[in-house]
Amino acid sequence: MKSFHQFIHEATSPSEQARRLGFRGDGHGDWYDKRNNEFVAKTVGGKLKFYNKRERIGQQDPIQTAHEKDVPSPSYNDSNSQLPQQKQSQKLPPEQELSVQEPQQSVATPSLVPKTKGTLTVAFGQFNPPTLGHQQLMDVAAQSADETEGEYQIYPSRSQDSKKNPLDPDTKISYMRQMFPVHGERIVNDNSIVSIFDVLKRAHNDGYTNIRIVSGSDRVKEFEKLSNNYNGQLYQFDTIEVLSSGDRDPDAKGVEGMSASRMRLAASEGDLRKFREGLPADMPRKSSQELFNSVRVSMGINENWNLWEIAPKFDYQSLRDNYVSEKIFKIGQLVENTNTGLVGKIIRRGTNYLICVTESNMMFKSWIKDVMETKKYTEVSMNSTIREPGKPNTLTGTSGYYNYVNDMTPEAPETNLQYGAKPYRGYKISNIREFINKYRK
Repeated sequence: MKSFHQFIHEATSPSEQARRLGFRGDGHGDWYDKRNNEFVAKTVGGKLKFYNKRERIGQQDPIQTAHEKDVPSPSYNDSNSQLPQQKQSQKLPPEQELSVQEPQQSVATPSLVPKTKGTLTVAFGQFNPPTLGHQQLMDVAAQSADETEGEYQIYPSRSQDSKKNPLDPDTKISYMRQMFPVHGERIVNDNSIVSIFDVLKRAHNDGYTNIRIVSGSDRVKEFEKLSNNYNGQLYQFDTIEVLSSGDRDPDAKGVEGMSASRMRLAASEGDLRKFREGLPADMPRKSSQELFNSVRVSMGINENWNLWEIAPKFDYQSLRDNYVSEKIFKIGQLVENTNTGLVGKIIRRGTNYLICVTESNMMFKSWIKDVMETKKYTEVSMNSTIREPGKPNTLTGTSGYYNYVNDMTPEAPETNLQYGAKPYRGYKISNIREFINKYRK
């Protein structure tokens, strides 16, 4: 039985007080309002201190009195405070304005879906390039699904860049199915699944009651926090479990030390022998050579590249030096979390982590070793023929790509052939029928 002192201590602890007020923490003493993801309090000296009582978006927040910081009501202002006017009107530099603009809109609630299925086990990752370590990940997912008599699915990310994601999704998945034929049918190639949230929303819409996520041991906490934070908002599961596929050690030999980073490093150094150590023993030598060549070609090996850009795990100190000197990951930049696929704008820089917000106003935290700068395009630019100056839209499945190809095709009708969809550029229905039936007898 708890003592009276222990009961009072737990009831008045910062975490318990924050829970009662509807706050959620980031694990570093900062607390955010669940309704709008706004920063509202911080744990200081074992107590909650409240902020943003006089918040002014895009400006320096005025100084608060000590009494204000002890009062949880966000609308409370100390009438006895005498604040200098120059502090209230002080402007931030343009490059820092975004740091005080927290998300202002809460995410939507999940759709009501009959839960007709049990537990789905999923794995989401880069797999770029696929390695022996990834085979262990898939084996654990399959074994876990068997124990619950459920299904399992493997979702490779859709990211591609020359340094950390050299293989395009189709090429990567093709090699994965070749390397791991036992799991081939479970490896999903769907360009609509971009992040772990897309995976969870798909499972919710498919009627699964529970979800289990399998990941490397170094990513378990990240997936646990992220997936549970939005349960009941983006999707709804009775239970969300995150399972480790095994310990990971970059310095170890064998499966424990094998990673895509090590493979990219071997490819950049032209070391085929070391590259093959990360592949299944029964993979034909010719196929190993083809994968090695594909990675090197896709990377477009550049002598000016640094190790921390290709494989940050093996040169973390250089990565952090560039971060501390603000040469990378600046406020307002778009970055992608390579573990979860989430893309967001940086709103806060920590000692070795970033706080980011997606276009849908979802907040996530990432260690600097797990992010890369990106220029992913919004829906507006996806529907435009030109994504940015000098770069035409070639994003498959978007209307912008159709319009781009349409402009290069003589006498092509400006129409949308999807069932029930409107013409892309106002082309008359009569012309559409004429185009569809043009060669019909």
